[in-house]
Amino acid sequence: MIYHVRHRTVVRYAAPVRLARFNLRLKPAPWPGQWTSDYALAVDPAPASVEARPGGWPVRVARIAIDSPISVLRIDSSFRVGVQGAPIEPMDGDPAVRAVAAAALTDREIGPSAPAHYLYASPRVPLLAEIGDWASEMLAADRPVVAAALELAQRIRAEFAYEPGATDAGTPVADAFVARHGVCQDFAHVMVAALRHAGLPAAYVSGYLRTDPPLGRPRLVGADAMHAWAMLWCGPTRGWIGFDPTNGVIAGDGHLFVGMGRDYADVAPMDGLFVGGAGQKIEVAVDVVPEEEGVR
Repeated sequence: MIYHVRHRTVVRYAAPVRLARFNLRLKPAPWPGQWTSDYALAVDPAPASVEARPGGWPVRVARIAIDSPISVLRIDSSFRVGVQGAPIEPMDGDPAVRAVAAAALTDREIGPSAPAHYLYASPRVPLLAEIGDWASEMLAADRPVVAAALELAQRIRAEFAYEPGATDAGTPVADAFVARHGVCQDFAHVMVAALRHAGLPAAYVSGYLRTDPPLGRPRLVGADAMHAWAMLWCGPTRGWIGFDPTNGVIAGDGHLFVGMGRDYADVAPMDGLFVGGAGQKIEVAVDVVPEEEGVR
């Protein structure tokens, strides 16, 4: 499948801010089974500089510097992306959870996607006993790892309520777990925490999800949003496989990878700092359009 993606962000400040420095993580990083072309980034007002910065994870960072006072910041990111490959499903020969955990401890890779980086607690995903206990039966040591992770994603989908506004980017994973509600970011963090507690390398993915309008109705411009899911290293043969706990599925050709890190903080679409205060309002509109439907 080939898609055209456009992501527009408008930040309105209650009072002018200055000396702003922002990190943008909107350009997809390379990932197996996906290609990207025609990437464009427009920032208004024009920044004093835009600098591409390397990261320790599979994520692309653009650092923008704005030195003049601003009241409104507009960011427009767009690209063309293709996803290929057969659907991923559990297989009879999949390794057991204990085998994957053991392989992760002996894997000698040190690159950005090396499993060793994703085994331990991270700032947004502590290793919580209550989450580990809750998932322990599903992630029993002798279970096939792909089937076990899919069951975990499906259980999160069944037991947690999707409630926009119930949480925010700073909500601790423990709070979302106890409340059993939140959004895709919370569900991905819960799944990552459970997998790591079982000794499995698990990462947080930021990306986009194709959504289809109701039958007979046109696609609404700007109605899509960024999405988050978990990535699990399933051993040296199967490699990294995405699991979407919001929808209880293995990630497929409608999941568009942007970046992967230990948790949300590593791949947040935008963060930074500025001199000023008095509040801000952020508006985001996203379009994920299959190429056969035309570009908007």
